[in-house]
Amino acid sequence: MNEANARVYAAIAAIPRGRVASYGAIAARAGLPGRARLVGKLLGETPEGMTLPWYRVLRSSGQIALPTGSRGFREQCRLLRAEGVIVKNGRVPLASFGMDADLDRALWGFPD
Repeated sequence: MNEANARVYAAIAAIPRGRVASYGAIAARAGLPGRARLVGKLLGETPEGMTLPWYRVLRSSGQIALPTGSRGFREQCRLLRAEGVIVKNGRVPLASFGMDADLDRALWGFPD
């Protein structure tokens, strides 16, 4: 595995329980700004035996990227809800559950 891929996987693994991050935010944290699609590709190619909280990665809108109603979509919703994350119509409010939500609230006063 190359270093860039390892950084992406490490950034995904670092998403705390009960929080989510966008594909773009993961790319930026891995030092690869603008490479959101690479993050999605690597999630689909996760090496065998590597366990990642894949379900915590969403589109920048907070929307789940899997097709609505698919088995993966339902599983992602279930796993997020099990961690206390609110999922409504396949979307998570990033202002409340994004990795930087506490900082956003402190700076801008976004409601929970």
